[in-house]
Amino acid sequence: MSAQFNYRHLYYFWVVAKEGGISRAAAKLDMAVQTVSAQVRELERSLGHALLKPAGRGLALTEAGLVAMQQADLIFQLGENLPAQVRDAGSSPIVRLAVGMSDGLPKLVVRRLLQPVIAEPNLRLLCHDGEFDDLLGDLALHRLDIVLSDRPAPTNPNIKLYSHSMGSSDVAWYATASLMKAAKRKFPDSLAEVPVLLPTAHTAVRARIDTWFEQAGIRPRVVGEFEDSALLKTFGASGMGVFPAAVSVHDQLLAHYDVQRVGLCQGVTEHFFAIGTERKVQHPLVQLLLQAVH
Repeated sequence: MSAQFNYRHLYYFWVVAKEGGISRAAAKLDMAVQTVSAQVRELERSLGHALLKPAGRGLALTEAGLVAMQQADLIFQLGENLPAQVRDAGSSPIVRLAVGMSDGLPKLVVRRLLQPVIAEPNLRLLCHDGEFDDLLGDLALHRLDIVLSDRPAPTNPNIKLYSHSMGSSDVAWYATASLMKAAKRKFPDSLAEVPVLLPTAHTAVRARIDTWFEQAGIRPRVVGEFEDSALLKTFGASGMGVFPAAVSVHDQLLAHYDVQRVGLCQGVTEHFFAIGTERKVQHPLVQLLLQAVH
C-alpha cells in the first residue's frame, strides 16, 4: 500500500459511499463539500484507482470502490466497537467467548456442548447463528473465538483452520401423539405415508438421511424442509410432521417439546465439531469445552 495512504481519507470515502453523495456526506460530517471531495480524490490518488462514478444525481461505487468499501466496513465497524470493548475489559474481569453456531446445528446440542463453560462466573457469552461459510470468514477475521458445526472445516490454503471433534450422536425420528400411532405402524416404511419434516441440504446429516431412505427403499412424504434446526423442531412439535433429531439430547427434547420417539434412524450419525484458528488451543474456555468431551 502506498505510504501516502491515509485512514482519514478512507473514512471520508466510507461516509460518502454510505450517504450516496458528497453533499450529504459533507452535511453529516459538518464539513465543506470541497474539503470532502478533495479528501476522497486524495484517497483515489494514493490507491491508484477511481472509487466513485456519477449515477443520476448521486454517486455509485466502481468495482475498485466496492472492494474499498468492503474493507472500510470491516475497519470502521471494528473501530466503532472498540470503546465499548475497552471499557468492558477495564471495568471488570470479564472472560469473553464469542461462539459461531452453524444454523443447521441443533440448538439443544449447542446448549449441551457449551454446558462446561456456563458456570464460569465472569463469562460473557456471545452467540452468533449463521451460515457455515460466513461464520468461517468471521473466525478468520478473529470476530469469533470458535465455530460449532456439524462438519469439519474444508481445506483452504489461504486460511489455516483446525477442526476438533466434539463427539457424535445417533439420530432418531420424533412425532407428536397425534402422529405417533400411524408413524409407529410398520416403521420405517410408515415414513412414506405420514408427513415428514427434514433439514435442508446445507446440513451434513441431510445427505446421510437421504441415503438411509434410498437404501431402505422409502420415498418419504416430505411436507417441509428447514434451514434452522429449532424451527424444524418447533413445526414438528406442532404436529406438522415426523422429524429427525439427535438422540444425545433425547431427554431435553422431550422436556422442551411435546413429542415422543418413533424409532431409530438406523446407521445415521450426526457429528459435531469445534473449529478454531489454532492447532494448539489457547483460549481457556475453548480448552475447557474440548477437555469436557475427551
